[in-house]
Amino acid sequence: MRHVTAVVGATGLLGSTVCQKLAEAGRSTRALVRPQSDPAKVAQLERLGVELRQGDLKEPPSLEALCEGAQAVISTASCMRSRHEGDSIETVDLKGQLSLIKAARSAGVEHFIFISLPPLQGTFPLQEAKRRVEQELMWAGMPRFTILRPTFFTEIWLGPTLGWDFSSARARLYGTGRGRLNWVSLDDVARFAIGALESPRARNATLELGGEEALSQLEVIRLCEELSGRRWGLDSIPESVLREQAEVPSTPELRSLAALLLNFALGGEVDPRPAMEAIPVRPSSVRDYLQRILSPPLRPSEEAQHP
Repeated sequence: MRHVTAVVGATGLLGSTVCQKLAEAGRSTRALVRPQSDPAKVAQLERLGVELRQGDLKEPPSLEALCEGAQAVISTASCMRSRHEGDSIETVDLKGQLSLIKAARSAGVEHFIFISLPPLQGTFPLQEAKRRVEQELMWAGMPRFTILRPTFFTEIWLGPTLGWDFSSARARLYGTGRGRLNWVSLDDVARFAIGALESPRARNATLELGGEEALSQLEVIRLCEELSGRRWGLDSIPESVLREQAEVPSTPELRSLAALLLNFALGGEVDPRPAMEAIPVRPSSVRDYLQRILSPPLRPSEEAQHP
């Protein structure tokens, strides 16, 4: 019997990684893509042998077609990095995900894997939408569901978008820089999502994902200095400024971004052990991530010595 896994959010950073790992594992994969999706990302999915279905979370009929005949659904979609007209927390992260659950249930999907976020401080629209979808998934009567709650992604939150310039040895600190986080890589979250498809212990489970070691921004800076052999320069945004931003009346998306930045500054540790016990994945470390970025490439003479 051909088991198809449908991926929603397949052209995003996490969704594309999920598709790649599904393809590497030899799993039949179907992806929801939109007419306005990046052609290069769509072409990459095609090269992986992924079956493409055109649609949108905001268009319920396309979700029904996506789920038809699928054994599992993995949803990584969110509007938070989207610039497409009509995308919002309300239309994508809430109503879109609820429509997807309904379509999956009607199509007889056996396993629904939802990428959420761990409990964060404060009340803000993105967190409220995630919790509402989690509740619906628990109540939907699906044969199996798995809710994965990854903490802050190393590739994003320790990347240029947030002010980390590895070539110039400069970083932007949020708050005091002392709040600790169990950073997690996109690659590891994808491995957890795929591992959940097979693990009986992931059935009807809510699992928080993070690295085994909690590190503060300042501790990450010290690692960068150790690995690069350079003194790093620092910019900073005070916690008071972040709190002011989080309280300014704005769109749900901007309020949510401000709340995420504040939580990033404050820190918040998670316990990754239950997820690791349920799904046999050993997360990589922040050091692993930094070594890949900061280790200089081998010279030709060195490559000859390292076949």
